[in-house]
Amino acid sequence: MPDYRSAAAPPRPVGARIRHPTSPAPPPLPLHPDAPSLPAPCPVTADPGEPARPPLPPLPRHFLGPDGVIQRVRLGAYAWCEAGGRVLLCRIVPTGPGGGMWTPPGGGVAFGEDPADGVVREVLEETGLVVSLGELVAVRSAVLEPAETISGHRVQTVGILYRGTITGGALRNESDGSTDTATWVPLADLDHLPAVDLLAWARRAVGR
Repeated sequence: MPDYRSAAAPPRPVGARIRHPTSPAPPPLPLHPDAPSLPAPCPVTADPGEPARPPLPPLPRHFLGPDGVIQRVRLGAYAWCEAGGRVLLCRIVPTGPGGGMWTPPGGGVAFGEDPADGVVREVLEETGLVVSLGELVAVRSAVLEPAETISGHRVQTVGILYRGTITGGALRNESDGSTDTATWVPLADLDHLPAVDLLAWARRAVGR
């Protein structure tokens, strides 16, 4: 069958409605209440070749608490490395929460990173040592209020604790990181050591 459409008329998609030229355009469909807001149109600038960057869309409502504070989850993985009656610990830098206190080596897991890979990476960064992981000992969850965090956000911290065995590397301190000292601490000294709650939790989990 021949095509009688004008060459100037664009092809009509299959299933598209035909609207009379004089009929008004249909109203836009309403957005779902939870749908994220779209960014505003790009404003016109003096140089049309370099349009201004559009503003960022507002933060989705599910990231905000009822008081307007940003709420997020932080996943961390840590290792309990014990040998010869001593345990490997790191001291947190003086600035920020927990400054000067002791903690098991470990830290935040990067997006998409397996927690086991994350703790191996963190132990190497903080102590210079290579760790081989054993069993997963414990998982914990706690909520830190804005006054307790550097960012001022309300953070739910989820921590994973593994047993670890040091298999290589050379002990050293971390530079320009969240800790400033890495050392082996006698188990008998743990009760007198200034420590963050994370260490107390790890001790309970491993029975030390």
